[in-house]
Amino acid sequence: MVSKGNKMEGLKPQDWKDLLSGVRNLIISARRAASRSIDTLQVFTSFEIGRRVVEHEQLGEKRATYGKHVLTRLSESLTREFGRGFSEDNLSNMRRFYLEYRKCLPKISEKPSRKSISAPGQSILSNVSSVLSWSHYVFLMTISDKDERQFYEIESAQNGWSLPELKRQFNSSLYERLALSRNKKKVLELAKKGQLIETSSDLIKQPLVLEFLGLDEKNKYAESDLESAIIDKLEHFLLELGKGFLFEARQKRFTFDTDHFYVDLVFYNRLLRCYVLIDLKIGKLTHQDLGQMQMYVNYFDRFVKRDGEHPTIGIILCRTKGSALVEITLPEKANIYASEYKLYLPSKKDLKRKLLAWAAEEE
Repeated sequence: MVSKGNKMEGLKPQDWKDLLSGVRNLIISARRAASRSIDTLQVFTSFEIGRRVVEHEQLGEKRATYGKHVLTRLSESLTREFGRGFSEDNLSNMRRFYLEYRKCLPKISEKPSRKSISAPGQSILSNVSSVLSWSHYVFLMTISDKDERQFYEIESAQNGWSLPELKRQFNSSLYERLALSRNKKKVLELAKKGQLIETSSDLIKQPLVLEFLGLDEKNKYAESDLESAIIDKLEHFLLELGKGFLFEARQKRFTFDTDHFYVDLVFYNRLLRCYVLIDLKIGKLTHQDLGQMQMYVNYFDRFVKRDGEHPTIGIILCRTKGSALVEITLPEKANIYASEYKLYLPSKKDLKRKLLAWAAEEE
């Protein structure tokens, strides 16, 4: 067969497409298989390194000072010969990996390719997943609760989650949502579709917020029910610790050009003579969150606040797993009204204490 330019005589266009498609799929499949094999070997090797380090430390008895010395020397020697990947931190993870997984765990999956690996300690391969990488296990070991860790390990293996997907599902509190929800099938469907806590409307439907509010579990909450619960809880708290708070609005919308933003709660304090904006956040507080609150505050000062009223105050309540963070945005000249703010506003300490208490009510 003779080819002329980009044309090939005697070969139909569809035949060429089939050939190209078949070869491409073969290469892609081979590369994926190679990658999985490398991941499996890396996990196995990490376990074996951890085992040998632990057993070298006085027959497996951990002694912090001696163990640190071993890791330092081993890291220096391995890095000189093999390059990156053998830092003290990574070697410490390998040691911990062995200690965490040396006991029998439920089998997650079984692959024929495992039989091709023969070395001392091979039994680890029947206790961990061949589809999860070493990076998966490094992250999984940061989850202190053993049941929760095993849940994410099994789900990652069965659903083929990449490391970013595993982190995303963990940060979306999938385990807690399943534990709290009666409609577990629906929660799993949302997880597969990529359900994330990105907006305030997502937030108030998140089961951790049900604990935060002390609400009973239902198959489904109407948004108005949850909004009312948030308002009742925070309003009661502000009336208890602060003075002069009046409820103004919820889900207050701000429009800048064509973009819409919402602040969860708006109060007016008649004693401070200023607006107080409150936003709830689940997860790590970012600079973007702080900037957004400052934008809300600036908007109120410019378009809502009347002459004679004090500048607007912004409060961000941030709830993460096991901890709470409170940020209060005060006006530039806050020192002038410091005694008034201290008298009428709840302190950061009180806000954090209540935030954690609400979240722990049903834990």
